[in-house]
Amino acid sequence: MRIAIIAPLVARIQEPQLGGSQAVVADLAAGLQNRGHEVHVYAATGSAIPGVTVIDTGVDATALARLLYRHGQSRTSDAGAADRAFATVYASVRQVAYDVVHNHAFDPPAVLLASVLESPVVHTLHLPPDPAMAAALGEARRSQKPPTIAAVSASQAEAWRALAPVDLILPDGVPVERIPWSAAGGDGVVFAGRFSPEKGAEDAIRIAREAGVRIDLYGEPYDPEYARTRVRSHAGEPGVAIHGGFIRSDLWRIMAGASAVLCPTKWDEPFGMVAAEAQAAGTPVIAYRRGALSEIVIDGRTGFLVAPDDVAAAARALLGVRDIKRQACRQHAVEHLGLDASLAAHERLYQTVRAKTNVRPHA
Repeated sequence: MRIAIIAPLVARIQEPQLGGSQAVVADLAAGLQNRGHEVHVYAATGSAIPGVTVIDTGVDATALARLLYRHGQSRTSDAGAADRAFATVYASVRQVAYDVVHNHAFDPPAVLLASVLESPVVHTLHLPPDPAMAAALGEARRSQKPPTIAAVSASQAEAWRALAPVDLILPDGVPVERIPWSAAGGDGVVFAGRFSPEKGAEDAIRIAREAGVRIDLYGEPYDPEYARTRVRSHAGEPGVAIHGGFIRSDLWRIMAGASAVLCPTKWDEPFGMVAAEAQAAGTPVIAYRRGALSEIVIDGRTGFLVAPDDVAAAARALLGVRDIKRQACRQHAVEHLGLDASLAAHERLYQTVRAKTNVRPHA
């Protein structure tokens, strides 16, 4: 099949990735390409995915910085910039006959402007419910060529269905076969993720401190003010080391050498890429019981889930990770969290939507 993937334009698709959705797009595109499909990724200037055709949309991600998701805040309206950016993208997409167009961008114009395409369209939701995005999805579903709408977890789908239609769950996956794992972790813990309120880096520091263990934090300053005042302000404190973002292959090795990975999220996690990667590395996860983390982590077997915001409970759970068998973490990832299963699910969906719209197949 010939597949167009529309990446979020608020960040480049380039290691180290700014967030999980950028990693998902890179893995999906490379995986589908390796399975014999022709994949074109439409992305912000400066993006690159080894082995995949990345089409430079001419969009400077920094010009769309006001559209970055901020947990607990209304998204800043900059409809003009988003309209222009996605109008440019879809004008380019229309020049090629695709079997399917798969949008991963979070912006209402990315949904609304896709309605003019001849190819069948799939939209994957990567964030918690948003009224503006829900309105766009509802309008698109009333068009002559309604799109297919996918969520990445059961909990996310349930939350979105209160506002907008969701057709199916299309889970993310991690490249387990590329992730090294260790049967014996070290004595420190790791936090990995963007430095923004919803990911809980500040809570991770508090949990490690209460448990009396060393913590290394790896992330990009997605929210500069939060990163400066709530995370980097702890740099130099005993037992706390703050690092920038690392490419994933290096981060996976770091995870494999940790005693645990902390995921104290402050939002309803749509999927939980870091938790999945940690288990693939054989490392238990300590997480708040929010969103899809209950689907990703097996409480008591591949880590521990505690009540949201309960730092003391998370610290106590951290002291119990010695009872978690790291082989069980790896096995769970192999059997349930792998990229291959996700790729196969994408292929099945693409074949279905192509058949429904009578698009002539491309090799």
